[in-house]
Amino acid sequence: MNKLLALCSLVIVVTVGCAGANVRPLVDMKGVNESAYEKDLSECQAYAQQQSGMGETAAKGAGAGAVVGGLLGLVTGGNKTGIAQAAGAGAVVGAAGGAFTGNQAQEAVVKRCLSGRGYKVLN
Repeated sequence: MNKLLALCSLVIVVTVGCAGANVRPLVDMKGVNESAYEKDLSECQAYAQQQSGMGETAAKGAGAGAVVGGLLGLVTGGNKTGIAQAAGAGAVVGAAGGAFTGNQAQEAVVKRCLSGRGYKVLN
């Protein structure tokens, strides 16, 4: 069961994507010095890495999902196996949600940083 959960979590993390702090937003490059932009982008990505990312928020989501799933299994009168399966499913779903949220937060930092430096971020 643990191997299946680990495999499902890995598939979800890959599916959610790993851009996070390393995102390269779509920027209007008209009149922009490309070497200055690359330097600014690198600095903004470094700031974003300070924000909780995919791994940390995925772990928190997995813990919360496991608790909720386990409680649902208990409330619905499941046996030990059913409760464990519900907890495992909750952990996988929680991990996916946490990973997605962590990525979004890091991407937002990069985009706000670039906008603050005068770039026109298009996405």
